[in-house]
Amino acid sequence: MDRRYSVLFILKGLLWFIIPVGFFGWLFDYFWATLAIVLFALVVWHYYYQYKLVDWLWHRRTVLPPSAPGSWSYIYDGIYRTQRRSQQRRRALARLLRRFREASEAIPDAAIVFRKDGGLIWCNKLGQFYFGLKWPADTGIRLSNLIRHPEFVAYLQKGDFSEDIHIPSPVREDIELEVRIMPYSDDQYLLMARDVTQLKQLEQMRKDFVANVSHELKTPLTVLQGYLEMLDEPASMPPAMLTKAVSDMQGQSDRMRNLVDQLLSLSRMDVHRTDMFERVVNVPSMLETVKNDAERLNQDKQHTLEFDIQPIQIHGVEDELRSVFSNLVSNAIHYTQPNGVIRITWKMVGQDAEFSVQDNGPGIPAEHVGRLTERFYRVDKDRNSKKGGSGLGLAIVQQALEHHHSRLQIDSVVGRGSRFYFRISEELVIKK
Repeated sequence: MDRRYSVLFILKGLLWFIIPVGFFGWLFDYFWATLAIVLFALVVWHYYYQYKLVDWLWHRRTVLPPSAPGSWSYIYDGIYRTQRRSQQRRRALARLLRRFREASEAIPDAAIVFRKDGGLIWCNKLGQFYFGLKWPADTGIRLSNLIRHPEFVAYLQKGDFSEDIHIPSPVREDIELEVRIMPYSDDQYLLMARDVTQLKQLEQMRKDFVANVSHELKTPLTVLQGYLEMLDEPASMPPAMLTKAVSDMQGQSDRMRNLVDQLLSLSRMDVHRTDMFERVVNVPSMLETVKNDAERLNQDKQHTLEFDIQPIQIHGVEDELRSVFSNLVSNAIHYTQPNGVIRITWKMVGQDAEFSVQDNGPGIPAEHVGRLTERFYRVDKDRNSKKGGSGLGLAIVQQALEHHHSRLQIDSVVGRGSRFYFRISEELVIKK
């Protein structure tokens, strides 16, 4: 308020208004009548500007106050200044709230604020996504009514939030959530939930990996141990049995060595980091070596091997690509029935280079195709089967192809054969 506006200022204004009018009425001998009329006019004048004030506050949309003389100008101006300060505060609070919400949306976790009695106050978009909440429509509704998972309801009712809990998402059962609740004011709590589905899957994969490796090594070790016990007394063993024991032990030893080699290969690929463009791979020359190895491997099966290799070189890691080509070709030879036909091609498809191995073998059921590149996954579940491998070959192929920004594709029809292929993008193909 203006410092000049005070009780003394008001009295001075009133006296400067009344004294001249009173003196004029006293001169004409109408002092009291003139004074009454003037005071009445003053009251009407004040009521008029009071009406304008009310009309401005309640009916007009303009922020600017109406013009008024005298003390009403101070009143209008004071209200206007107060409104402006309130608007500035509201804008500042709105900006602060907007920044808070933007920050909360950037958090990679679901955030929910609720009262001590369980009533929902606010949640971010991930909270809505994970729990099916609708904000602000669900504001004030108890969380136990919105999230009806029994374990979560019991957790809320218990009130001990020192430990977190794991529950599936109420609206997306394939998502596993880790839920933590923290008090942050006298009667409010903050719930944080993060997606731990991948962590759970990785933990399960680790357990499966250990179990599979243990099982893969247990079988050959059992065979070796059994024969070694029999060899305690070699004189009592018939020559044929001794020959079979040595042959079986050699086979199981080779199996364990191959398994360890494949595991080491996968381990190297897991930590492999290199610049693809630093090396050039002569794929035709490499496939010529693969062809020679395949012909030796094919002596028992007597397949018809057809190679169609174009002179295409690429950037990449030679050892990894050799493993990819060898695994795909040897798998086709191994799993196709004798006297089959296997066609191996390396050619340009559009701007990309494609490697393909096609056979007329028994084919693979559709339910297995999507899981063939998982470690230790095999269509033949019998680990002692002579036909089945370790289940690591295609996992190595997939890992190596990922380093070359590619993926293994599988087309297979039961009874008609399979086609395994991948494409190397044009960025890695060397143009001539």
